[in-house]
Amino acid sequence: MTTTTTGSGGVDQELVRAAARVARTRCRGDNHTMAAAGRADDGRIVTAVNAYHFTGGPCAELVLIGAAAAQGVRRLVTVVAVGDRDRGVVPPCGRCRQVLLDYFPDLEVIVGTGDGIRAVPVAELLPESYVWADHQPGTGTDPDSR
Repeated sequence: MTTTTTGSGGVDQELVRAAARVARTRCRGDNHTMAAAGRADDGRIVTAVNAYHFTGGPCAELVLIGAAAAQGVRRLVTVVAVGDRDRGVVPPCGRCRQVLLDYFPDLEVIVGTGDGIRAVPVAELLPESYVWADHQPGTGTDPDSR
């Protein structure tokens, strides 16, 4: 299991660095402007980039969910997105907040700027929201119960 390197506020600094590295090395041009990194419950780090398209291509966080699934990750515990051109940590958009909540209701999301980054529960980013019925605990369809 990978050791998580946390700084002040319990932020997974290794995860932030992984997303920043992908943003710096893989986000070139208008098609890929954001990178995301997620920590799996077994300690692995999965990375992804957005696929911008005028028809509404997926954000880096959504690509990350698919990349994690393709690598056998069943549960992400922490996620962060970082912008290209040294924009730093960028909070998830509304659609990504909802999808992340639906897939991983206990997820921590790294948000904030500069030295003020912090990890917060995804539910705090989308207050008074619902949890997708197929992902309700105890229904037999909870992804963690499969």
